[in-house]
Amino acid sequence: MPKRFSSVVGRSFGDGVRDAIRSTGMTQRQIAELLDWEEAKVSDLVKGKGGVTEVELAMLLGLCRVPAEDARYLLALFRESREKGFLVFPEDGIPDQVRSLIDQERLANKITMWSMNLIPGPLQTPGYVTALIERSARAKTINIPEVLAAKTARQAIFHHSRKFVFYIHEQALRLPVGGPRLMQDQLLHVLAMNNRNYITVRVVPVEFGAHAGLSGSFYHLSYEKYEPVVFTETENTSLFVEDKASLATYTEVIKLLDHQALDAEESKGLITSILT
Repeated sequence: MPKRFSSVVGRSFGDGVRDAIRSTGMTQRQIAELLDWEEAKVSDLVKGKGGVTEVELAMLLGLCRVPAEDARYLLALFRESREKGFLVFPEDGIPDQVRSLIDQERLANKITMWSMNLIPGPLQTPGYVTALIERSARAKTINIPEVLAAKTARQAIFHHSRKFVFYIHEQALRLPVGGPRLMQDQLLHVLAMNNRNYITVRVVPVEFGAHAGLSGSFYHLSYEKYEPVVFTETENTSLFVEDKASLATYTEVIKLLDHQALDAEESKGLITSILT
């Protein structure tokens, strides 16, 4: 069966509406009756298809007693739901890009990550995350416990029904985030996760020189039902890329990294050598 196009923002919006309705304890039919809508109208909403005005959406969110912060988030998603690509500007607290990324990771059946400067997010220990935040430009505005809780929740994506491939540049393994002891714990964690048969860690060595991933780190998410997407982030924005031309370019980068990186056993040996 061919994969259908369903945008990241559309899926995120639909999931948010579904959660709002579920929180009321009512069915979609009951919600539709209270709003004097056809049930199909509610069904289209939870599938991310839209079909309502912003005022009608606000009525539904009010009926479901959605907290103001969550309502603003869903309204913002609704306005973006027609776009192919989703640009996120984070606010204080848990960055929206963390929440959006977690939602998409849960849907993906294969996740490929390239990380040039840091240990990939899902492999980061709490101490490593804390050290990164404390040295960041936004340290004063980020609620560290909330971000740690959100990132810890990402560990739920690790399951044998999915495949994970992490391409990491050697410089990311050698960058002493939080000091030698913390980095030792972090690298031991990477090695432990690499022992799972559905996780593969591949290292691009420094001695290789220029490589295909110089333009920056990214996540490539593949789905059983949907077309793939790529996630990139900068200091204060993140972007889900969904257009075919860009996806083709990122796919080519992954193919080249596959040839340029050490194999799994060699990568394990390099990480072990850094520890000793």
